[in-house]
Amino acid sequence: MDKQSFLKAGHPPTLLASFLYFDLAFMVWVILGPLGVQIAKDLGLDHAQKGLMVAVPVLAGAILRIFMGVLVDHLKPKMAGAIGQVIVICALFVAWQFGIHSYEQTLLLGVFLGFAGAAFAVALPLASRWYPPEHQGTALGIAGAGNSGTALAALFAPGLAMAYGWTNVFGLALIPLVAVFVFYLVVAKDAPECPPAKPLTEYFKVLKDKDAWWFMFFYSVTFGGFVGLASSLTIYFNTQYGLDAKMAGYFTAACVFAGSLVRPIGGRVADRVGGIKSLSVMYVFAAIFLAIVGIGLPEAWMALGVFVLAMLSLGMGNGAVFQLVPQRFRKEIGVMTGLVGMAGGVGGFYLASSLGYAKQATGSYQMGFMIFAGLALAALIGLTSVKTRWRTTWGAAHLTSARI
Repeated sequence: MDKQSFLKAGHPPTLLASFLYFDLAFMVWVILGPLGVQIAKDLGLDHAQKGLMVAVPVLAGAILRIFMGVLVDHLKPKMAGAIGQVIVICALFVAWQFGIHSYEQTLLLGVFLGFAGAAFAVALPLASRWYPPEHQGTALGIAGAGNSGTALAALFAPGLAMAYGWTNVFGLALIPLVAVFVFYLVVAKDAPECPPAKPLTEYFKVLKDKDAWWFMFFYSVTFGGFVGLASSLTIYFNTQYGLDAKMAGYFTAACVFAGSLVRPIGGRVADRVGGIKSLSVMYVFAAIFLAIVGIGLPEAWMALGVFVLAMLSLGMGNGAVFQLVPQRFRKEIGVMTGLVGMAGGVGGFYLASSLGYAKQATGSYQMGFMIFAGLALAALIGLTSVKTRWRTTWGAAHLTSARI
């Protein structure tokens, strides 16, 4: 599988537009996390409220992924993405012009930012439908590297908030959002093989297939861990180690860059060695590193190193899951991307909110990290239980050119 065959196989401008849309959407999806230190100080929020504030956009994004998945199959991906981008741009404009003055208003903004998180259910099918099975891992890994937008938020938002006030950060975010929206409208194209829309009653028939539930669980751990940490680490480093908001944002950005930039590598490795094998290894490493963080480390730089390793594992795992999903559910990729993405968001909501509640209830983040490490081990056990069946049915060598 060489570079030339990949470039000839699909539509690179659409792949680039998918990546940029996904990247900027994810930047604003988690923006309340990097701004959380300043928002919490101004609004007087406790640990549990801070945890829920950063978790609500993740949950809203999870639920809205189902809605966006339906729009993808009925309106085609490009139109669905355009609608989502307009809603997010309008919400940020209102927050910038009128301000956020209460905890409840942060939660309401978080609901609208969920449409940015739902970009996942649009950007991946927009790219995926252009590429054949043997290039799915690479194509979806490139589009999915838009996860790096979460790092942009952590890198720039706290510093901009210190310089201009956190409300004005919403206005500044509109500049790249509008630019990418225009680029998206100009260059993105729907693949000629878009499957016909199904009646709404048929959408969730896929849930009768137990493999759909397995993929949802697997992704709730890999992506849930990734986005839960991306939303929470700025507050964590500030609370646990006393770093100021700007430095905590830099630490968070390093972790998130690690997790997002290896997603394409995770997809490519899965294309070469098989998604099951690569995903199994990633679960082992993720569980180990999350447990180490849960035990507690005395210095912030030590925690940074372990979080980077954990995010590398989770990011690679994200790429591996989405190497497998299109092989099993190619005809239902729109709704499956929504369902699996929803599960990932639910996992992220659980992790982000549980860290806040653990700190509020026990004075420590330990319980939140240890339970999630246990979920990674549970996912490994589940994957081990289905791998033989998968490799002898839909993933059999005579049925697909992809490595399973």
